[in-house]
Amino acid sequence: MIHAYAAHEPGGELKPFEYELGALGDQEVDIQVEYCGICHSDLSMLDNEWGITQYPFVPGHEVVGAIAAIGKDVTRLKVGQRVGLGWYSHSCMECEWCMSGNQNLCLTAEATIVGRHGGFADKVRAHQEWVIPLPSELDPANSGPLFCGGITVFNPIVQLDVKPTERVGVIGIGGLGHMALGFLHAWGCDVTAFSSSPDKETEARKLGANHFINSRDPDALKAMENSFDLILSTVNADLDWNQYLALLRPKGRLHLVGVVPSPLSAQIFPMISGQKSISASPLGSPVTTSRMLDFAARHGIEPLTEIFPFDQVNEAMEKLRNGKPRYRLILKH
Repeated sequence: MIHAYAAHEPGGELKPFEYELGALGDQEVDIQVEYCGICHSDLSMLDNEWGITQYPFVPGHEVVGAIAAIGKDVTRLKVGQRVGLGWYSHSCMECEWCMSGNQNLCLTAEATIVGRHGGFADKVRAHQEWVIPLPSELDPANSGPLFCGGITVFNPIVQLDVKPTERVGVIGIGGLGHMALGFLHAWGCDVTAFSSSPDKETEARKLGANHFINSRDPDALKAMENSFDLILSTVNADLDWNQYLALLRPKGRLHLVGVVPSPLSAQIFPMISGQKSISASPLGSPVTTSRMLDFAARHGIEPLTEIFPFDQVNEAMEKLRNGKPRYRLILKH
């Protein structure tokens, strides 16, 4: 019997909930949850913002724990091994995307908390290909957010072939952005933090920003026109995208990993004349996730976290909804 916390209606309180996992599949793995990060996507799913939530709903897709059981065809993982699990829990392993190492683009990929129960529980189940060993150098208490927020901002560095000589801006120094600063700084880039909170400047510089710009200051933004090779937007808010496109150098790119609420609006002529582009990406593949973990271990990169015991799950979710976490919240068994 699995003991979890579930909501039974949109925006509902998370209450103790029990369920059976059923027989373990041949290529499946059960993880004994030690820590589970809380992502803004958990909140969006709780509120059914995307119209895909099924209730009772058990959130949680930033899991770190030890393998409790493995299916008979699982060979690369072993019981007792410490691992992590992120947004995806299965992909078909047969389509063109899976076969080319892009399992995160599989059209039938299964998400850990969509149509199944997630990691706000004592155990969670996943297919072996998305269960990633955690390097021993990383602190398991702080590593959960790397499996969602971390890989979300690391994946573009790989996919876009970002060079260490490039000048990169990061919009939004929150749950995603603060990790982006660390990765890009360690990658060798000249990094600028854009934030509407001037009080974050000192911390942003400690996290890896070489420069800081108050995004509410139009003069400061104007002064940086034609400066950046890449601007990474991590915010879930509508901004003046033309303003940021103007900051890009020719061939520059505005890349979004935050789920903005409205369709994008941008003037096409500056994009044509400067050969600029707008793009987006999801989380990374299992291989890219492993590379990220190794990179984080090598450079001592970890998210800044606040830890709550599991029985304070509703207090933690309330802080995410109405507070200002700095920067990721984690549940601990």
